[in-house]
Formats: sequence, structure tokens, C-alpha cells
Amino acid sequence: TSSIMCGHWYILHGVCTVCKSRVDKSSQGRASDYLFDGLQISQEALALTKRLTTRFSCNMRKLHLVLDLDHTLLHSVLVGYLSEAEKYLIKEAGSTTREDLLKVNVRATYITLRYLTKLRPFFGDFLKEANELFTMYVYTKGTRGYAEAILKLIDPKKLYFGHRVITRNESPDKKTLDLVLADERGVVIVDDTRKVWPNHKRNLLEISRYKYFRYEGQESKPHSEEKTDESGSSGGLADVLSLLKEVHSRFFRVEEELESMDVRLLLQEIEFDRIDDVSVE
Repeated sequence: TSSIMCGHWYILHGVCTVCKSRVDKSSQGRASDYLFDGLQISQEALALTKRLTTRFSCNMRKLHLVLDLDHTLLHSVLVGYLSEAEKYLIKEAGSTTREDLLKVNVRATYITLRYLTKLRPFFGDFLKEANELFTMYVYTKGTRGYAEAILKLIDPKKLYFGHRVITRNESPDKKTLDLVLADERGVVIVDDTRKVWPNHKRNLLEISRYKYFRYEGQESKPHSEEKTDESGSSGGLADVLSLLKEVHSRFFRVEEELESMDVRLLLQEIEFDRIDDVSVE
């Protein structure tokens, strides 16, 4: 029989790692399967881990960065949904001239879903530079199978994200920083959709939505058909990277004040500064 709550910090596949009693999965802690299969961590353990991780990261002069996948870092489409004018891309995908275009196969229950994925301009430089300043997470509303198939291609050696990948399997309704192992004061989110972060809008840097392929009901020609693209040097990722660098610079400006620094206040400050700059112009 399952006990309601044993009071210990770590549950693995419904069994307490300390007292070995069975624990009802819905009664204790938060599922952290993305870190370790079947793991649940109590609220106390989670709070302590977040605090210690943030302190350690600050000593390394790093913050935490949570990145959305679709329409933020890339754009994916099912191959069967490509328009006639886009089908030339199937041959170009994976060639030496089109390293920004990937064929992604995702195994579903009975079939394999075939996607074409276009990486956003400045993608590679963005990851390299952001990785110097932040510990990075992927957080997607896509399935775990989809996320892992993408990451095998964009981060095969796990240099950027490690196992820090959160999907709708762990977070089906809304996105939440509860699952990120760092204090909210040290976490910046980059996402193109504001409403999926109902409780963490102050941590959010909203990026322009990246659309490369044709979408249903679109009247104008998409980039894919025009054979054009967003600017790499002044597009969404380049713009966001400059803001992330500014947040990082201000956070670590005065070493004695690190314990009281908060990215939420800094993002607000930077937003006000940008508004002032525009109004002066």
C-alpha cells in the first residue's frame, strides 16, 4: 500500500530512497523525470537545491537561461505539410550548403513523423555566446520524443543543454520555473509566447516569432518560398543576445551586491532604458 507522505526528500519510482516506503505519486514533491527517470523531489529539497545552485552559479559568474524551441530557436514543419513551392527544401536539407536545414524523424506510437526543421539565423553563434554566460535549459511544449530528436542534431555532445530538457510530458498545462533548478532571481526566459508563462512574466524576454515555412491561411509568401530569411546580424536571436549580455553585465557589476541582485528587476530597468532611448530619438 502507498503512504500519503513519508516526509523524506527523494522518491524514485514511487519508493522513498530512505525509508523504502511506497509513496503516492500525487502526494509528495514534484516529478523531475527529465533529470532522472522516475525521480520526485520534495518541495524542501527543491528549494534548497535551487538556492545552492544559484549560489554556485554566481560564484562561476553564470546565470540560468531557459529557451523555448519552436518559433524561438527554430521552425519545424511536417514534411507532408510542405507546399509545392517548398518541396525543393527536402533535397537541400542536410547538405553541406544548408547546415541550417535538418531532417528530423520522431518516433510516435505506431508511426515515424518526418519533420523539416529550419534553424533560426545566428543560431550557432547565439548558443556559443550565451553558453559562456548562462547554464541553459530547453523548455518546449513539444513532446519529449520531438525535443530529443531535435537535440540529437543541434547538441549531439550535450555541450549546451546536457540533460536539462523540459517538455510537455513533464509540464502539460503551462510552463513554470518550478522545474528549473535555480532561484527565480537568477533565471531569464526567452520565449516567443508570453501567455504560456502565467506566473513568470517578469523573468521573460519575449523574442519575435520566427516563421520560415508556410502556415495555414498565410496569404503572403513565406521565407521558404521566397528563398529569403530573417537577418542574422539584426534578427531576433542577435537582438536577444545583446539584451542577455546587458542583464549579465548589470547582475555581476558589483560583487558585494550579488545576494540581492534579481534579473526580474534588471529586465524591467533595461526595458525602461530602451523606452527612454526611443523617446529621446
